[in-house]
Amino acid sequence: MTDPSGAATATDGRTRIPGPVRTIDYHTAGEPFRIVPAPPVPIPGATVAERRQRAIDDPDVDGLRRLLCFEPRGHADMYGGFVTPPDDDGAHLGVLFWHKDGFSTACGHGTIALGAWALRSGLVPADPSGVTDVVIDVPSGRVTARVRTGDDGRVREVDFVNVPSALVDAGVPVATSRGEIRVDLAWGGALYACVDAASAGLTVTPENLGELIALGREVKAALAGDARLEHPTDPRLSGLYGTIVVDDLGTSPDGGPHQRNVTIFADGQVDRSPCGSGTAARVAVLAATGRLGDGQVLVHDSIVGTRFRARVLERVTDEGRDAVVPVVTGVAHHVATSVFEVDPDDTLTPGFVLR
Repeated sequence: MTDPSGAATATDGRTRIPGPVRTIDYHTAGEPFRIVPAPPVPIPGATVAERRQRAIDDPDVDGLRRLLCFEPRGHADMYGGFVTPPDDDGAHLGVLFWHKDGFSTACGHGTIALGAWALRSGLVPADPSGVTDVVIDVPSGRVTARVRTGDDGRVREVDFVNVPSALVDAGVPVATSRGEIRVDLAWGGALYACVDAASAGLTVTPENLGELIALGREVKAALAGDARLEHPTDPRLSGLYGTIVVDDLGTSPDGGPHQRNVTIFADGQVDRSPCGSGTAARVAVLAATGRLGDGQVLVHDSIVGTRFRARVLERVTDEGRDAVVPVVTGVAHHVATSVFEVDPDDTLTPGFVLR
């Protein structure tokens, strides 16, 4: 059935699914990001963090997430964001990041895509200098997509300047089916457990993906309820978001580390990119342990061979602990402009996920 606004009501009679929804799809280093510039349902709240908290329990907002993420319109590894107003005039826009299991607190690859989209769409005028800051409010704080354009006005690359990131605890023992392993807990706008792949008898390669997903899920389950997962000041940011499994590939040309990773986040979701907020967490770990010096670059590869470069912008104190402000550099590409429609007779609304 439909109402006069053109929205369709789901078969459960409770979740209202909107009618035509326009999206702009990008990928950042291979990871999808589905931008919804004008979400057709209200997303109430005074701040982005508040909107996220309310969206989790809002059947209309969550129904829109499921519609655009679930099959047959999306897939288990789809990622996207609803553009919202910023918290105040100090930012250009806000965003609610989403995936198949809900709404995340941070997303670096999405921030890079939003920066490229903001210039391409004209939302933010390009600075004649060739460097344009797009300031974005996300649930974990205020971040910047520093967009670099060429003489032709086309986007060349984007620097993701993240919130302060920190090593939370190092060498935490975790029991797994592969034996006890040690993980480093690190904050990069979301909390990650970093695992050395070799310590679990693995390498970060596509043929090992099933085992890597299983390990990521095991680590997350084993750490559930650990007090170190609690955010020191904002409980809305608590919890372990994902597991980063890392191959050490030696050093980069400037003497910094060269690593490859796969990030398993939410419930078994796989990041095809080197993971933006996860790379920020890796910068925090490597800086805290002396492996990434000021002026050095972390060359960070993904499981599909794409690459981010990352460095320490500055060292700060945050939440009473030593932290860094990371800069993660990548590029995003436009792949589609779509209009999704809901057939009121479609029983697969909002959709399904097989895993």
